[in-house]
Amino acid sequence: MAPVDSSLFGRLEQFYDALPRPWARIEEIGSLVLFVRDGEGWPYYARPRLGSHTPSAADIAATRERQRELGIPETFEWVHETTPDLLAVARSAGLDVMLAPLLTLDRAALVPDLPMRDAHVRRLDPDAPGFPADLRASRAVARLGFAAPAHRPALDITGQSIVIEAAGPAERDAGELLTAEAVRHARQLFGTGDHLTVVAESPTEGILATATAMRSGDVVEIAGVATLPSARRRGYASQLTATLAGLVLADGADLVFITAGDDDAARLYTKIGFRRQGTACYGGPAAATL
Repeated sequence: MAPVDSSLFGRLEQFYDALPRPWARIEEIGSLVLFVRDGEGWPYYARPRLGSHTPSAADIAATRERQRELGIPETFEWVHETTPDLLAVARSAGLDVMLAPLLTLDRAALVPDLPMRDAHVRRLDPDAPGFPADLRASRAVARLGFAAPAHRPALDITGQSIVIEAAGPAERDAGELLTAEAVRHARQLFGTGDHLTVVAESPTEGILATATAMRSGDVVEIAGVATLPSARRRGYASQLTATLAGLVLADGADLVFITAGDDDAARLYTKIGFRRQGTACYGGPAAATL
């Protein structure tokens, strides 16, 4: 079955294909495109080739073999509404698939900037002397936030919820320093103007939440929205998302979208002006955590 080329989903496909290309090597394997990052940074993915038919199980197997050869994660991404038959194919090929709500911004419903409890919003500046430290803290917040999802309580062996100590500033600051190459690449990336990160910063606790906008043409994805576990339930993530959306709209963006980790997160985004449009699919080896 050929991909659907509706206005919205066609624009999203163009975005997903275009965004990594300046920073990645491209390998086409059957009906899939594998993006291989050049240099340091978050690894990219494989996804259906623009205009192609649904990738086969053989395409997936060949791509996974190539990913293993390269030592990169065996990850696949696609939009279900664009390539609906791929979900069954991916599962038959041995992938676990996470289904994530995909939402777009209704600009008329976007909430205004609101004061945040004990923190202020700051935009990371790649030219600032403190950028390496800011980048390190922002990435640590994202790592710790995604490692402990807000809506998935820890369970003991009986299935009962348990309370664990939430990671805070000490854990954020305990990670490894970034390499000079990682900082150089980030400065180059931010310097294009197509990547923008804002953080919620406390005068006493430092960076507590982070969110990033990634742009290609007039389409922007807001991603990496995370809060340090110890600082949750203060509205930081929601306000950072709304602030980012306002900034990119003011800079000429026409379509702003976000993918939520689950339905609970999606409901938070609807409160600040996003509306669900479809489902993003994230595939990886069975029993892997994406």
